[in-house]
Amino acid sequence: MDDVSWKSIPEDRRSSAEERLLASLGKTRAFLFAVGENVDNRHGADILTRWSSAGHHIGNHTYSHIPLAGKTTPEEFETGIMRAEGVLDKYSGFRRWFRFPALKEGQTREVRDHMRSFLALFDYRNGAVTIDASDWYYNQRLLARMKLDDAFDSAHFREPYLNHIWDRAQYYDQLSREVLGRSVAHTLLVHYNLLNSLFLGDVLSMFRAKGWGYIGADEAFDDPVFKRLPDTVPAGESLIWALAKETGKFDGKLRYPGEDSVYEKPVLDKLGL
Repeated sequence: MDDVSWKSIPEDRRSSAEERLLASLGKTRAFLFAVGENVDNRHGADILTRWSSAGHHIGNHTYSHIPLAGKTTPEEFETGIMRAEGVLDKYSGFRRWFRFPALKEGQTREVRDHMRSFLALFDYRNGAVTIDASDWYYNQRLLARMKLDDAFDSAHFREPYLNHIWDRAQYYDQLSREVLGRSVAHTLLVHYNLLNSLFLGDVLSMFRAKGWGYIGADEAFDDPVFKRLPDTVPAGESLIWALAKETGKFDGKLRYPGEDSVYEKPVLDKLGL
């Protein structure tokens, strides 16, 4: 789970939303990749303390969530990583795992390799994602509807969101089987937001009902696939996507970026959401 964007949750729903986000995970042990500036305050500190106490891990997601793209230099990016570490390393759940904002790992081979060397130098591992999705966009649309209509029933987003997550899970799992000959220990990317406070429990129940099981974050990242370093440029996206791209055999099945609002906008527009 990424970002810890607690300020984006409407204030009148914030307390209950945060309770549900933590409760929805139950005994599952997750990784919370926190943006430093989101938790560099009393409220954010309380969130990280509670998640650590519940047995979840805290990972580094840079200080200000500026992707490694555009005009951002590797040196500026590294500064953001270390600044975030200064905020996060006081919590018992903190581990030296890093997730790239927007899963962008470098627009050139030189930047990509520079960052890989930097992370290795500071004993960080890449908290790679195998199942990417656009829950952040569904959340964005939900908040916009609620702002326009105080009486809007957020339950209208439940089925479309579950369908989206299941569709993406099926896509990346099938791609894993085709590229690697097996289904890996998947890591699913979702965000700390209102949408997941409402429906993350349903997402997890859906997977269980469809025959998928859960393992803790530590066990998932023990899968050897997470030690792979795909030779792709631009670098990033889902790890499975990148491994498929590296082979040069799946161009007809791979879109770029792997996930984005442009794919989901027509779906939600058609549903009137």
